[in-house]
Amino acid sequence: MFIFHSLSLLAADSSTQKSGGSFVVTLLFMGAIGAAMYFLMIRPQRRRLKESQELQRAIEVEDYVITNSGLCGYIKRMTSDFIWLEIDDSVEVRFSRSAILRKIDPQLKEEGE
Repeated sequence: MFIFHSLSLLAADSSTQKSGGSFVVTLLFMGAIGAAMYFLMIRPQRRRLKESQELQRAIEVEDYVITNSGLCGYIKRMTSDFIWLEIDDSVEVRFSRSAILRKIDPQLKEEGE
């Protein structure tokens, strides 16, 4: 609230001048919008991307994972770009490594059944 009050005072002072103060207020306002966009949009997106990359490096064969599409299964084979998930007995599906959403503890799977 203090920032907006200060901005309104600056705007009131600029009405007595012809054009000098309005540029400063506009510049401060644009800077505040830029900072808000960084903290509300860009920073969380970078954090999620970093976490996703760490997960993709950490997965191994026989891990129980869930994909972005909601399929759960055990990783049976891996290459640099693809993984093969066993979703049922003798049923394997190939996915891109980037499709892995998260690892799941197999004990939680057994409790849910």
